[in-house]
Amino acid sequence: MPNDFKEVSERYTLPEAIREAQRCLNCKVPLCQRGCPVSNDIPEWISELAKGNFGNAMKIIHRKSNLPAVCGRVCAHERQCEGNCVLNKKNDPIHIGKLESFVSDFDSEANLSHENIPEKNRGRVAVIGSGPAGLTIAGDLSRKGFYVEIFEMEPEPGGVLMFGIPEYRLPKEVVRHEIQKIENLGVPFHLNTTIGEHFTVDDLFAQGFDAIFMGTGTGRPKKLDIPGINHHGVRQAIWFLRRVSLFNSGYLNRNEVLINEGDKVFVIGCGNTAMDAARTAVRMGAAEVTVIYHRTINEMKALRAEYDEAVAEGVKFMWKSSVTRVHGADNGRLSSIEVDCDGEKLSLQADWLVLAVGSAPASRIVSTTEGIDVDDKGYVLTRDTPYGMTTRKGVFAGGDVANQPATVVHAMRDAQLVAEGIAQYIDAVRLMDIIG
Repeated sequence: MPNDFKEVSERYTLPEAIREAQRCLNCKVPLCQRGCPVSNDIPEWISELAKGNFGNAMKIIHRKSNLPAVCGRVCAHERQCEGNCVLNKKNDPIHIGKLESFVSDFDSEANLSHENIPEKNRGRVAVIGSGPAGLTIAGDLSRKGFYVEIFEMEPEPGGVLMFGIPEYRLPKEVVRHEIQKIENLGVPFHLNTTIGEHFTVDDLFAQGFDAIFMGTGTGRPKKLDIPGINHHGVRQAIWFLRRVSLFNSGYLNRNEVLINEGDKVFVIGCGNTAMDAARTAVRMGAAEVTVIYHRTINEMKALRAEYDEAVAEGVKFMWKSSVTRVHGADNGRLSSIEVDCDGEKLSLQADWLVLAVGSAPASRIVSTTEGIDVDDKGYVLTRDTPYGMTTRKGVFAGGDVANQPATVVHAMRDAQLVAEGIAQYIDAVRLMDIIG
């Protein structure tokens, strides 16, 4: 079983990447591009890579993506680009994700990208949150001639990319390289700054921003109605993953992380976050990690590749199972949990129970700002014209805070549309000011 956070996906060497790129058929109707949520020009940049033109390949990728090194590692390729590749009919699709990672890593390490930064004279935009949506907004609008500043509550930018996705899937240095590219566009980051506490939306408008984007994700965990579920030994997966990331980055001590060597850990849920939590618990030294899911393997939300790797690392699975009661111990941990396993009642020894059952938006910004309406679940309501604007004029929202939680690339796609909406809004307001 793994005991470190080294990246599990091996990178291509230069010859391997060229050979893989040369397998691409450069289809006239690229189904891989149709399968990509951001419509990446996949055959076009792969063709450049096959010729050794790395700079051209990166330039093409940047037309549609601000975070290629991230997408290359964490996108659901088997369901999107690679799943739609014509060669997948022979179960041998082009490994698009690994190629995208290779191009982006090569670009960062060789410092190839030198974009022409346009003059920032179209308007000022404040971005709240530096996750996939916030970084996409900043990159897109900076390239369109807007001056953008990002406000982030954590000690480092990146949001879920830095503090939610484990190191073995997405190395933090990769995230830092992608963020550096956004900084190189002239975007400053204000860290350890929480909007709703240190500043309000009204304060940002008073500072002269023309529009504000909320990309704060879903930081408030959902809860289950199970007796004993509020015990200290029950923790949310996003909380656990964040603590481990902070520990790996040197911000926390080892004793401040939930799980210790020899612990018995159970995880409720079977999406990719549940897999991340289970595999991270293994790396933190847990003696036994079991995922509990109320449906079958064919209904799990996690990628099959993530499941297969979890099984290979020793994670166990209980299908058609539900936790019915939690029993706590006096030492802050659990003593046992009761489980209904396909009709059989079980009592299982447990030290910790980790919940990976989804989350909802926090209300910190909405509660300190007048005029931003939310639905009954707390998601911010937005309009289609201009796309992404909330019920408060000039305030936009996108990504998970305005939708049901989605993947990194879907948050990026939504943010691309919001960036267009922000540009349209600011241009229209400035035109009306000129007309008078």
